[in-house]
Amino acid sequence: MSENIRWKQRFNNFEKAFNLLKSVFEEKEINELSLLEQEGVIQRFEYTYELAWKTLKDYLEYNGSLNNIEISPRNIFKEAYSTKIIKSQDEFIDMMLSRNLLSHTYDFMKFKEIIKRIENNYLKILNELYNFFLKRINY
Repeated sequence: MSENIRWKQRFNNFEKAFNLLKSVFEEKEINELSLLEQEGVIQRFEYTYELAWKTLKDYLEYNGSLNNIEISPRNIFKEAYSTKIIKSQDEFIDMMLSRNLLSHTYDFMKFKEIIKRIENNYLKILNELYNFFLKRINY
């Protein structure tokens, strides 16, 4: 039964997380967000990112593309790029580095900079990934 396919199950969670993240930027401008709302954006970004790379991992496993590679976000992005799922591994690796930076430090200037990157860069590539999966979810 198709609903028991792991990547499709994970995609459902990724879809919810991505839509919640995207909704913030549809409702307000970044400079209108309170500090608490900005922290919420960061939290939404972190779990959307986690679900994005794990959905990719599950999809690649399902299609037999993960033979003999160590499972890590970086390696998943490289494999997704080599299989033409994503257009640029560098953008996804940049997103990974931003996510890691947020998890290990609290630098307010970096925090603000990454929120702008989320809006200007990461939403676009997450949307492309979302559309890739959306096209394949019923097949």
